[in-house]
Amino acid sequence: MTTRVRITEYLDIDLGAERWVCRVCDHELGPAREDYKRGLLLYDRDPRDIYPARFEAEHSFAPDPAWCRIVEFYCPGCGTQVETEYLPPGHPLTRDIELDIDALRAGAEGRPEPGEDAA
Repeated sequence: MTTRVRITEYLDIDLGAERWVCRVCDHELGPAREDYKRGLLLYDRDPRDIYPARFEAEHSFAPDPAWCRIVEFYCPGCGTQVETEYLPPGHPLTRDIELDIDALRAGAEGRPEPGEDAA
């Protein structure tokens, strides 16, 4: 079974192989029962690179890196940015998607293929 299910704009799950897959380049990112972020490249950004100071002063509207970090996640196959997290320094990366793979598979097996009658 090679049924792929769209999970996000950039992530699919191949239910047959139980693997996360990049929707852009079909690069396999890891086991679907684990966090997809483990298969991505990450860039821990200084928030001031994205939001520079508007003026030189104590409160310049630039995020303080002692309070905020920006973590970007990229597909190692094509470089597509898949996810971004804003976290306090020292906070672990979040696991934002955890799916019931068995229920997805059961739903996909009961669904007619495109073009088939549901009779």
